[in-house]
Amino acid sequence: MADPLERIAAALERISPPPAPAPNWSASAYVWHVEPDWLEPVAEVARVPLDLLVGISRARDTLVANTAQFARGLPANNVLLWGARGMGKSSLVKAAHAEAGQGTVLVEIHREDLPSIGRLLNLLRCVERRFLLFCDDLSFSHDDAHYKSLKAVLDGGIEGRPENVIFYATSNRRHLMPRDMIENERGSAINPSEAVEEKVSLSDRFGLWLGFHACSQDEYLAMIRGYCDRYGIEIDDETLRAEAIEWQQTRGARSGRVAWQYVTDLAGRREVSLSL
Repeated sequence: MADPLERIAAALERISPPPAPAPNWSASAYVWHVEPDWLEPVAEVARVPLDLLVGISRARDTLVANTAQFARGLPANNVLLWGARGMGKSSLVKAAHAEAGQGTVLVEIHREDLPSIGRLLNLLRCVERRFLLFCDDLSFSHDDAHYKSLKAVLDGGIEGRPENVIFYATSNRRHLMPRDMIENERGSAINPSEAVEEKVSLSDRFGLWLGFHACSQDEYLAMIRGYCDRYGIEIDDETLRAEAIEWQQTRGARSGRVAWQYVTDLAGRREVSLSL
């Protein structure tokens, strides 16, 4: 019969397994997981080529320049990419990482895992690589305290943010909080300005804000034409315009995502592969 202490130790090991060993850093991108803590290598990042990201030239140039500075070991800012849905925020982050070259490692962290970000920073701090932390679709709801964990990477606390780490986040909200939540905080607090300041000011901790807005019809059609030319889908301009406008009307939206969905449908109908 096993010793009681050994049984207890085995039970604790099952409940809280030890962290997985650190990777050998042979991949250019990883996804951070918890329970246990480990970095999963990504064999191939799903990317859109930088030249196909239409209608966001100012944000594109700013982010690529900031990422290139960081990759070369120069000062660079944490970045919040906010605004309209489907306009290429996360695609731009991945494209900028590709432009920076293989020397920079992309690490994706999910919003629900933000409380573990301190452990991730401790792991990355001692590695002689440069890391771009990426959180997609970042936002916080009422009574969500995860935003406090984010300060570890934005402000760095007593240790300071590791010199080899930068943080990029995408969000539909500039202030990362619902507007009605902010107004409720103001209306119910004894000191309204102080009650909401900590939450609203979170986005202020990003050195760069890059705004994304709904695209025009000409930009929408240019996105589709770019995809068709890249993947060899033959379609005349008149037919493309008529079909693409009808497609956006049925979706009730016009964006880069809607453009890609139309191209996917068109490629299927024309029996054209979307792999290069």
